[in-house]
Amino acid sequence: MLKRTPLYDRHVAMGARMVEFGGWHMPVQYSGVMPEHHAVRTSAGLFDISHMGRFSVSGRDSESFLQFVTTSDVSTLGVGQSGYSLLCTMDGGIIDDIFIYRLPSEYLIVVNASNLEKDWNWLRSRSTGFDVDLEDLSQRWAMFALQGPQAEQLFCDAESMRGVGLESLPFHEIALFSFFGFNGMIARTGYTGEDGFEIFCDAAYAPQVWDELLKLGTPGSVLPCGLGARDSLRFEAGLALYGHEITEDTNPYEARLGWTIKLNKPDFIGKNALQQIKATGPTRKLVGFEMVGRGVARADYPIHDLAGNLIGHVTTGLPAPTLDKPLGLGYVPADLSAIGTEFDVMIRGKATRAKVIKTPFYQPRYKR
Repeated sequence: MLKRTPLYDRHVAMGARMVEFGGWHMPVQYSGVMPEHHAVRTSAGLFDISHMGRFSVSGRDSESFLQFVTTSDVSTLGVGQSGYSLLCTMDGGIIDDIFIYRLPSEYLIVVNASNLEKDWNWLRSRSTGFDVDLEDLSQRWAMFALQGPQAEQLFCDAESMRGVGLESLPFHEIALFSFFGFNGMIARTGYTGEDGFEIFCDAAYAPQVWDELLKLGTPGSVLPCGLGARDSLRFEAGLALYGHEITEDTNPYEARLGWTIKLNKPDFIGKNALQQIKATGPTRKLVGFEMVGRGVARADYPIHDLAGNLIGHVTTGLPAPTLDKPLGLGYVPADLSAIGTEFDVMIRGKATRAKVIKTPFYQPRYKR
Protein backbone atom coordinates (compact mmCIF):
# COMPACT_ATOMS: atom_id res chain seq x y z
CA MET A 1 0.00 0.00 0.00
CA LEU A 2 1.14 3.54 -0.71
CA LYS A 3 2.18 5.55 2.32
CA ARG A 4 0.48 8.80 3.29
CA THR A 5 1.91 11.93 4.86
CA PRO A 6 0.16 13.49 7.89
CA LEU A 7 -1.43 15.95 5.41
CA TYR A 8 -3.07 13.40 3.12
CA ASP A 9 -6.61 14.30 4.26
CA ARG A 10 -5.87 18.01 3.83
CA HIS A 11 -4.68 17.43 0.26
CA VAL A 12 -7.76 15.44 -0.68
CA ALA A 13 -10.11 17.96 0.96
CA MET A 14 -8.44 20.77 -0.98
CA GLY A 15 -9.02 18.98 -4.27
CA ALA A 16 -5.41 18.12 -4.99
CA ARG A 17 -4.73 15.66 -7.78
CA MET A 18 -3.00 12.76 -6.01
CA VAL A 19 -0.38 10.51 -7.63
CA GLU A 20 2.07 7.80 -6.63
CA PHE A 21 5.58 9.10 -5.98
CA GLY A 22 8.36 7.09 -4.39
CA GLY A 23 5.85 4.81 -2.69
CA TRP A 24 3.72 7.70 -1.38
CA HIS A 25 0.35 9.27 -2.16
CA MET A 26 1.39 12.83 -3.02
CA PRO A 27 -0.29 15.90 -4.55
CA VAL A 28 1.00 16.62 -8.05
CA GLN A 29 -1.03 19.84 -8.31
CA TYR A 30 -3.84 21.87 -6.76
CA SER A 31 -4.78 24.84 -8.94
CA GLY A 32 -2.38 23.75 -11.69
CA VAL A 33 1.35 23.45 -12.28
CA MET A 34 1.66 26.82 -14.04
CA PRO A 35 -0.05 29.02 -11.40
CA GLU A 36 1.76 27.16 -8.63
CA HIS A 37 5.13 27.58 -10.36
CA HIS A 38 4.57 31.30 -10.93
CA ALA A 39 3.38 31.78 -7.33
CA VAL A 40 6.75 30.54 -6.05
CA ARG A 41 8.64 32.76 -8.50
CA THR A 42 6.63 35.88 -7.63
CA SER A 43 5.16 35.45 -4.13
CA ALA A 44 5.18 32.25 -2.08
CA GLY A 45 4.21 28.61 -2.38
CA LEU A 46 3.84 25.89 0.24
CA PHE A 47 4.88 22.27 -0.32
CA ASP A 48 4.29 19.17 1.78
CA ILE A 49 7.64 17.36 1.78
CA SER A 50 6.91 15.04 4.70
CA HIS A 51 7.53 12.07 2.42
CA MET A 52 11.28 12.71 2.56
CA GLY A 53 13.41 10.64 4.92
CA ARG A 54 14.83 12.14 8.12
CA PHE A 55 17.55 10.30 10.05
CA SER A 56 19.26 11.29 13.28
CA VAL A 57 22.96 10.48 13.77
CA SER A 58 24.30 10.91 17.31
CA GLY A 59 27.09 9.52 19.46
CA ARG A 60 30.80 10.06 19.98
CA ASP A 61 31.78 9.10 16.41
CA SER A 62 29.01 11.00 14.59
CA GLU A 63 31.35 13.31 12.71
CA SER A 64 33.87 10.63 11.74
CA PHE A 65 31.06 8.33 10.61
CA LEU A 66 29.54 10.99 8.37
CA GLN A 67 32.99 11.87 7.06
CA PHE A 68 33.37 8.23 6.01
CA VAL A 69 29.99 7.75 4.32
CA THR A 70 29.56 11.13 2.60
CA THR A 71 31.58 13.05 0.03
CA SER A 72 31.56 16.46 1.74
CA ASP A 73 33.72 17.69 4.62
CA VAL A 74 31.30 17.45 7.53
CA SER A 75 33.92 18.85 9.92
CA THR A 76 33.36 22.31 8.41
CA LEU A 77 29.74 22.46 9.60
CA GLY A 78 29.22 24.47 12.76
CA VAL A 79 26.21 23.98 15.01
CA GLY A 80 23.15 25.28 13.17
CA GLN A 81 24.73 24.92 9.73
CA SER A 82 23.83 22.56 6.90
CA GLY A 83 25.26 21.37 3.62
CA TYR A 84 24.49 19.39 0.50
CA SER A 85 26.32 16.09 0.12
CA LEU A 86 26.29 12.71 -1.62
CA LEU A 87 26.36 9.06 -0.63
CA CYS A 88 28.45 7.14 -3.16
CA THR A 89 29.28 3.53 -3.95
CA MET A 90 32.84 2.24 -3.94
CA ASP A 91 33.02 2.83 -7.72
CA GLY A 92 31.78 6.41 -7.41
CA GLY A 93 28.13 5.92 -8.36
CA ILE A 94 25.60 8.13 -6.56
CA ILE A 95 23.45 6.27 -4.03
CA ASP A 96 21.60 9.46 -3.10
CA ASP A 97 21.97 13.20 -2.69
CA ILE A 98 21.29 14.38 0.84
CA PHE A 99 21.24 17.39 3.14
CA ILE A 100 23.12 17.28 6.45
CA TYR A 101 22.10 19.59 9.31
CA ARG A 102 24.31 19.91 12.38
CA LEU A 103 22.23 20.30 15.54
CA PRO A 104 23.54 20.88 19.10
CA SER A 105 23.67 17.19 20.06
CA GLU A 106 23.22 15.32 16.77
CA TYR A 107 23.19 15.49 13.00
CA LEU A 108 20.03 15.36 10.93
CA ILE A 109 20.17 13.81 7.47
CA VAL A 110 17.37 14.42 4.97
CA VAL A 111 17.18 11.90 2.10
CA ASN A 112 14.97 11.35 -0.93
CA ALA A 113 11.67 9.60 -0.31
CA SER A 114 12.24 6.97 -2.99
CA ASN A 115 15.59 6.07 -1.40
CA LEU A 116 14.52 6.12 2.25
CA GLU A 117 14.71 2.39 2.96
CA LYS A 118 17.78 1.87 0.77
CA ASP A 119 19.68 4.73 2.43
CA TRP A 120 18.67 3.64 5.93
CA ASN A 121 19.89 0.08 5.40
CA TRP A 122 23.08 1.28 3.70
CA LEU A 123 23.96 3.70 6.50
CA ARG A 124 23.28 1.10 9.19
CA SER A 125 25.43 -1.47 7.43
CA ARG A 126 28.34 1.01 7.27
CA SER A 127 28.09 2.02 10.95
CA THR A 128 29.97 -1.05 12.24
CA GLY A 129 33.00 0.06 14.20
CA PHE A 130 31.65 3.55 14.87
CA ASP A 131 30.17 4.63 18.20
CA VAL A 132 27.01 6.10 16.69
CA ASP A 133 23.28 5.85 17.21
CA LEU A 134 21.07 6.01 14.12
CA GLU A 135 17.37 6.79 14.45
CA ASP A 136 14.75 7.01 11.72
CA LEU A 137 12.58 10.06 12.51
CA SER A 138 10.69 10.00 9.22
CA GLN A 139 7.32 9.02 10.71
CA ARG A 140 7.64 11.20 13.79
CA TRP A 141 8.29 14.48 12.02
CA ALA A 142 6.53 16.37 9.28
CA MET A 143 8.31 18.69 6.87
CA PHE A 144 7.14 21.66 4.79
CA ALA A 145 8.78 24.02 2.32
CA LEU A 146 7.65 27.66 2.19
CA GLN A 147 9.39 29.10 -0.86
CA GLY A 148 9.35 32.35 -2.80
CA PRO A 149 10.52 35.98 -2.70
CA GLN A 150 7.76 36.89 -0.23
CA ALA A 151 8.30 33.90 2.07
CA GLU A 152 10.44 35.73 4.62
CA GLN A 153 8.17 38.77 4.90
CA LEU A 154 5.01 36.70 5.15
CA PHE A 155 6.48 34.47 7.84
CA CYS A 156 7.99 37.33 9.84
CA ASP A 157 4.70 39.26 9.75
CA ALA A 158 2.87 36.33 11.39
CA GLU A 159 1.85 37.29 14.93
CA SER A 160 3.61 34.31 16.50
CA MET A 161 6.86 35.06 14.60
CA ARG A 162 7.21 38.80 15.18
CA GLY A 163 10.46 39.79 16.81
CA VAL A 164 12.01 36.31 16.86
CA GLY A 165 14.69 37.16 14.31
CA LEU A 166 13.77 34.74 11.56
CA GLU A 167 14.81 37.30 8.95
CA SER A 168 18.42 37.09 10.22
CA LEU A 169 18.64 33.31 9.75
CA PRO A 170 21.48 32.86 7.22
CA PHE A 171 21.30 30.74 4.08
CA HIS A 172 21.81 27.02 4.84
CA GLU A 173 21.36 27.48 8.60
CA ILE A 174 18.80 25.84 10.88
CA ALA A 175 17.45 26.90 14.27
CA LEU A 176 14.90 25.86 16.86
CA PHE A 177 11.73 27.96 16.72
CA SER A 178 8.29 28.11 18.24
CA PHE A 179 5.65 28.92 15.63
CA PHE A 180 1.86 29.00 15.89
CA GLY A 181 2.21 27.56 19.40
CA PHE A 182 4.27 24.53 18.32
CA ASN A 183 7.96 23.81 18.72
CA GLY A 184 10.05 22.82 15.75
CA MET A 185 12.96 23.77 13.51
CA ILE A 186 13.27 26.11 10.56
CA ALA A 187 16.06 25.94 7.97
CA ARG A 188 16.84 28.46 5.25
CA THR A 189 17.06 25.76 2.61
CA GLY A 190 14.91 24.65 -0.31
CA TYR A 191 14.68 23.09 -3.75
CA THR A 192 13.14 25.77 -5.96
CA GLY A 193 15.86 28.32 -6.71
CA GLU A 194 14.07 30.88 -4.52
CA ASP A 195 14.65 32.11 -1.00
CA GLY A 196 12.55 30.33 1.58
CA PHE A 197 12.41 27.93 4.46
CA GLU A 198 12.03 24.26 5.24
CA ILE A 199 10.06 23.64 8.42
CA PHE A 200 10.23 20.59 10.68
CA CYS A 201 7.61 19.81 13.32
CA ASP A 202 6.01 16.91 15.15
CA ALA A 203 3.81 14.96 12.73
CA ALA A 204 0.85 15.28 15.13
CA TYR A 205 0.85 19.07 14.61
CA ALA A 206 1.29 18.99 10.84
CA PRO A 207 -2.33 19.78 9.82
CA GLN A 208 -2.51 22.81 12.12
CA VAL A 209 0.88 24.16 10.98
CA TRP A 210 -0.10 23.64 7.33
CA ASP A 211 -3.34 25.59 7.88
CA GLU A 212 -1.53 28.46 9.60
CA LEU A 213 1.10 28.70 6.86
CA LEU A 214 -1.61 28.93 4.20
CA LYS A 215 -3.19 31.83 6.15
CA LEU A 216 -0.05 33.97 6.04
CA GLY A 217 -0.57 37.39 4.51
CA THR A 218 -3.78 38.14 2.67
CA PRO A 219 -5.90 35.35 1.15
CA GLY A 220 -3.98 33.81 -1.73
CA SER A 221 -0.57 35.13 -0.67
CA VAL A 222 0.61 31.55 -0.14
CA LEU A 223 -0.46 28.98 -2.70
CA PRO A 224 -0.40 25.24 -1.94
CA CYS A 225 1.89 23.55 -4.47
CA GLY A 226 2.40 20.00 -5.68
CA LEU A 227 5.14 17.88 -7.15
CA GLY A 228 4.58 19.23 -10.66
CA ALA A 229 5.64 22.76 -9.75
CA ARG A 230 8.41 21.43 -7.50
CA ASP A 231 9.86 19.63 -10.52
CA SER A 232 9.64 22.57 -12.94
CA LEU A 233 11.10 24.97 -10.35
CA ARG A 234 14.10 22.79 -9.51
CA PHE A 235 14.64 22.07 -13.22
CA GLU A 236 14.90 25.77 -14.11
CA ALA A 237 17.34 26.28 -11.24
CA GLY A 238 19.52 23.40 -12.43
CA LEU A 239 18.97 21.21 -9.37
CA ALA A 240 19.36 17.46 -9.82
CA LEU A 241 16.53 14.99 -9.26
CA TYR A 242 17.42 11.49 -8.14
CA GLY A 243 16.36 8.91 -10.70
CA HIS A 244 16.79 11.45 -13.50
CA GLU A 245 20.03 13.47 -13.43
CA ILE A 246 21.66 11.26 -10.79
CA THR A 247 21.53 7.49 -10.16
CA GLU A 248 23.94 4.77 -9.08
CA ASP A 249 25.01 4.66 -12.73
CA THR A 250 26.15 8.29 -12.71
CA ASN A 251 29.13 9.80 -10.90
CA PRO A 252 29.40 13.29 -9.38
CA TYR A 253 31.86 14.66 -11.93
CA GLU A 254 29.74 13.86 -14.97
CA ALA A 255 26.66 15.15 -13.10
CA ARG A 256 28.46 18.48 -12.48
CA LEU A 257 28.46 17.82 -8.73
CA GLY A 258 32.22 17.59 -8.38
CA TRP A 259 32.11 20.55 -6.00
CA THR A 260 30.60 18.24 -3.36
CA ILE A 261 33.67 15.96 -3.41
CA LYS A 262 36.34 16.82 -0.84
CA LEU A 263 39.25 14.59 -1.81
CA ASN A 264 41.56 16.22 0.75
CA LYS A 265 39.61 14.83 3.72
CA PRO A 266 40.35 11.40 5.27
CA ASP A 267 39.31 8.21 3.50
CA PHE A 268 35.65 7.91 2.56
CA ILE A 269 33.57 5.47 0.56
CA GLY A 270 34.24 5.94 -3.14
CA LYS A 271 37.30 8.19 -2.68
CA ASN A 272 39.72 6.12 -4.77
CA ALA A 273 37.30 5.79 -7.69
CA LEU A 274 36.41 9.48 -7.57
CA GLN A 275 40.09 10.47 -7.53
CA GLN A 276 40.62 8.46 -10.70
CA ILE A 277 37.54 9.90 -12.43
CA LYS A 278 38.67 13.43 -11.63
CA ALA A 279 42.20 12.72 -12.86
CA THR A 280 41.09 11.31 -16.22
CA GLY A 281 37.98 13.44 -16.61
CA PRO A 282 34.44 12.12 -17.12
CA THR A 283 33.65 10.58 -20.49
CA ARG A 284 30.21 12.17 -20.56
CA LYS A 285 28.66 15.27 -19.02
CA LEU A 286 25.26 16.53 -18.01
CA VAL A 287 24.32 19.52 -20.15
CA GLY A 288 21.47 21.95 -20.45
CA PHE A 289 20.00 22.50 -23.87
CA GLU A 290 17.41 24.55 -25.71
CA MET A 291 15.24 23.09 -28.45
CA VAL A 292 16.05 24.75 -31.76
CA GLY A 293 13.58 22.66 -33.71
CA ARG A 294 9.90 22.44 -32.91
CA GLY A 295 9.16 20.02 -30.09
CA VAL A 296 9.52 19.29 -26.39
CA ALA A 297 12.17 16.92 -25.06
CA ARG A 298 11.05 14.49 -22.38
CA ALA A 299 12.90 12.23 -19.95
CA ASP A 300 14.57 9.20 -21.58
CA TYR A 301 14.28 10.51 -25.14
CA PRO A 302 17.41 9.44 -27.09
CA ILE A 303 20.01 12.01 -28.10
CA HIS A 304 21.82 11.53 -31.44
CA ASP A 305 24.81 13.34 -32.89
CA LEU A 306 24.39 15.10 -36.22
CA ALA A 307 25.51 11.94 -38.03
CA GLY A 308 22.61 10.03 -36.50
CA ASN A 309 24.55 8.05 -33.90
CA LEU A 310 23.03 7.44 -30.46
CA ILE A 311 25.17 9.38 -27.97
CA GLY A 312 23.06 9.96 -24.87
CA HIS A 313 19.63 10.57 -23.39
CA VAL A 314 17.43 13.29 -21.93
CA THR A 315 17.11 13.24 -18.13
CA THR A 316 14.49 16.00 -17.79
CA GLY A 317 12.72 18.10 -20.42
CA LEU A 318 9.76 20.47 -20.38
CA PRO A 319 8.57 23.91 -21.47
CA ALA A 320 10.17 26.05 -18.73
CA PRO A 321 7.34 28.21 -17.32
CA THR A 322 9.46 31.19 -16.25
CA LEU A 323 11.47 31.32 -19.47
CA ASP A 324 8.62 30.30 -21.78
CA LYS A 325 10.71 27.99 -23.95
CA PRO A 326 11.29 24.22 -24.22
CA LEU A 327 14.49 23.27 -22.40
CA GLY A 328 16.14 20.08 -21.29
CA LEU A 329 18.90 18.37 -19.35
CA GLY A 330 20.72 15.33 -20.65
CA TYR A 331 23.93 13.34 -20.86
CA VAL A 332 26.19 13.62 -23.91
CA PRO A 333 29.86 12.75 -24.57
CA ALA A 334 32.25 15.22 -22.93
CA ASP A 335 33.50 16.43 -26.33
CA LEU A 336 29.95 17.46 -27.26
CA SER A 337 29.21 19.32 -24.02
CA ALA A 338 30.51 22.80 -24.90
CA ILE A 339 28.03 25.67 -25.03
CA GLY A 340 26.75 26.11 -28.57
CA THR A 341 27.20 22.46 -29.57
CA GLU A 342 24.23 21.06 -31.49
CA PHE A 343 22.74 17.57 -31.49
CA ASP A 344 19.37 15.96 -32.16
CA VAL A 345 16.76 14.85 -29.68
CA MET A 346 14.63 12.02 -31.02
CA ILE A 347 11.01 13.05 -30.44
CA ARG A 348 8.67 10.21 -31.37
CA GLY A 349 11.27 8.95 -33.82
CA LYS A 350 11.92 12.33 -35.42
CA ALA A 351 15.32 14.05 -35.12
CA THR A 352 14.76 17.50 -33.64
CA ARG A 353 17.67 19.91 -33.30
CA ALA A 354 18.83 21.15 -29.89
CA LYS A 355 21.70 23.37 -28.73
CA VAL A 356 23.75 23.28 -25.53
CA ILE A 357 23.24 26.41 -23.40
CA LYS A 358 24.49 27.66 -20.05
CA THR A 359 22.96 26.31 -16.84
CA PRO A 360 21.23 27.01 -14.58
CA PHE A 361 18.50 28.20 -16.91
CA TYR A 362 17.14 30.39 -14.11
CA GLN A 363 19.56 32.14 -11.75
CA PRO A 364 18.64 31.16 -8.17
CA ARG A 365 17.74 34.00 -5.82
CA TYR A 366 18.87 32.62 -2.48
CA LYS A 367 19.38 35.08 0.38
CA ARG A 368 23.10 35.05 1.12
